[in-house]
Amino acid sequence: MADPIEQFEIHPLPGMTFGEVNVPVLGNQVIAFTNSHVAMTIAFLMVVLFLTAVTSGAKVVPGRLQSTGETLFGMIDGVTDSIIGHEGRKYFPFVFTLFTLILGMNLLGMFLTFTATSQLAVTITFAMLTILLVIGVGILKHGLGFFLLFWPSSAPLLLRPVVGAIEFLSFLLRPVTLALRLFGNMLGGHVALKIFAGFVVSLGAMAFAGEGLGLWALPIAALSMTMVVALTALEFLVAFLQAFVFAVLATIYLNDVVNLGHGH
Repeated sequence: MADPIEQFEIHPLPGMTFGEVNVPVLGNQVIAFTNSHVAMTIAFLMVVLFLTAVTSGAKVVPGRLQSTGETLFGMIDGVTDSIIGHEGRKYFPFVFTLFTLILGMNLLGMFLTFTATSQLAVTITFAMLTILLVIGVGILKHGLGFFLLFWPSSAPLLLRPVVGAIEFLSFLLRPVTLALRLFGNMLGGHVALKIFAGFVVSLGAMAFAGEGLGLWALPIAALSMTMVVALTALEFLVAFLQAFVFAVLATIYLNDVVNLGHGH
């Protein structure tokens, strides 16, 4: 049975390696265009083409494509508006970009043999961009008042340093949890799909070759095939939900600094 982890390996494309670069910290690094670059580029182009198609031929009575685009737009707009408030529209482009790119990469991974969001480097990049924006907005909007985020005024005075330290540690862990949640869900789902698909092939080959369980392997192969179909449907749902959860959490983190110390 094929190695279920092999699908996550990054390989340079033939003829797309451009020599070595001496980097004192990292050693000799090869610059190459890899399957990861291809997946991310295709996902980016898919998002651009989709949004172009949705907005270029907008009609009063929308078709299916326009309805899909307007639904996604309205959903994220509703998230930023309900969580952040009247200032949510300022941060809508960033959150919507995060959502559509992650969704594009997740869905593309259901059709290609490589899923970009199953790479920790990719999910960490999205998470770090989010946290850096949160810190930047907090400092630009509140100055040193940004650090009040880690000083819970509602807690008893003696407990404030302890609670503040916990809040600060929680803040530092935000990019880690953002990255690991998306990475873990995409990795785990595709590994499970590969394992059950491998069972179907292996058991089917045994049955027709008359080895191992023989024809008794066919019912088990059919059961594995049922699991593959069910997991595939579940993975499409997870692909959407993980993009949406990432967008919602990014909005919540932005709300913490936009509406620092008060509601909206």
